[in-house]
Parts: sequence; structure tokens; C-alpha cells
Amino acid sequence: MSDPRFTTRYTLGFAAAVCVVCSVLVSASAVLLRDRQQANERLERESRLLAVVDLLAEGERASREEVAERFARHIRPVLVDMGPGDPSHPASVQTVPAQATVYRVVDGERLDALILPVHGLGLWSTMYGYLALEPDGVTVRGLSFYRHGETPGLGAEIDNPRWRALWRGRRAFDEQGRPRLEVIKGRAGPPETDPHRIDGLSGATLTARGVTHTMDFWLGDAGFGPWLATVRQEAR
Repeated sequence: MSDPRFTTRYTLGFAAAVCVVCSVLVSASAVLLRDRQQANERLERESRLLAVVDLLAEGERASREEVAERFARHIRPVLVDMGPGDPSHPASVQTVPAQATVYRVVDGERLDALILPVHGLGLWSTMYGYLALEPDGVTVRGLSFYRHGETPGLGAEIDNPRWRALWRGRRAFDEQGRPRLEVIKGRAGPPETDPHRIDGLSGATLTARGVTHTMDFWLGDAGFGPWLATVRQEAR
């Protein structure tokens, strides 16, 4: 008589029991850790928003309480009306919603900066980030990409603080109000003499092109362009 431990019925029953136990454990872990995961996601988002406007220094290890306190003191989420969207644009991965959340950065009662959430297609992935502008709605304060899947050492250089620092002081729009930020091949001049162009990414032409398309889309009529036009008008 064959050993009952090795029958087909026993094997299938044992495998099913293991699957059930594992499923219960995974589901229980997901439920028990949900609050912690959401808290960590919120901490990451708030830290990125603070960092792009220099309210959190590069590499600074602030506590969860410190991040929450700075965020509450300086960052004001605001819903704004969007343009009609353009799903055919290279930077667009979906139809733009009727409204989107932007962030007003305040210093007391004074407007200190504006932060726009942006996303667009790179070479291998959708790149998600924040573009910060000065209160004039034109001058770049900072740029940060917080999620992407670009090639390490090449397209992933969009994370490099030295490259991101090149954006500071650039002009997002020309005198006619058209989006003009462009990542070029080679080196750009300083913001004072070359206000719209940023140094290219060596070996990552398609990623650089994706960044340019992303800026063009979200600063244009299909994105935050109409709202920023009102900001510029009020700043005059």
C-alpha cells in the first residue's frame, strides 16, 4: 500500500491548506499595516513638498513630527480648475481631471512659492514630480522627481541634486506667456543669459525629451497654464 502522505489527494489538500493560511496571513498583514503605510506615504509626500522649496534641507533627517509641523505651517493645498486636457500629448498618460491640487507655500501671510504636481513619460516609465515656482508664477524655485523607473546612471540623473539645482532661476514662460523650459543636448548658459534652457542628461536623450514634454504639457493650456496666467496677472 502506498504511503498516504504522497497521494494526489493529500498533496492537493496540503497545497490548498498552505495557500489558505498564506492568504490569511497576507490579508491580515495588509489590514494591520494599512494605517502605517498610509502614514509613511503621507510623510514621504510632505517631505518631498517641503524639500522642493528648501523647507527641508537635502539629506536632512527630520522627525515625523517636525515634518508635519513645517508642512502645516507653510503648505496650503488648493484645488484649481484645469484645462481641457490632451491625451495625445507625449507627456499625458490620462485625461486631465477637471480640478487638481496645487500647493501654495506661505511665510506667515505672504505667498512664498507655488508647487505644481507634474507627471510625464520618460524612456521606461512615467516620471512623477513637483515643480516649484516663485510667487510670480514664472521663475523656477526647484524641481523634484519622486517616482520613476529610468535607467540608473543615465535617465535616473533626474534625481541628481546637482542637475536639479540647474533649474533654479530659470524662466518657465517667455514674454508672450508660452511655456519655454527645455532640456537641451549639451550645456546651457546661466539663468541670467539663458533663462529657459537646462543642461542635457548625458546618454539619456529620451528621458530629457520626456522632461521637456512634461513641462510643456503641465505649463500649457491643457494643464496649469490658465491658472498660472491668473497668478501672473495678480503678481503684476
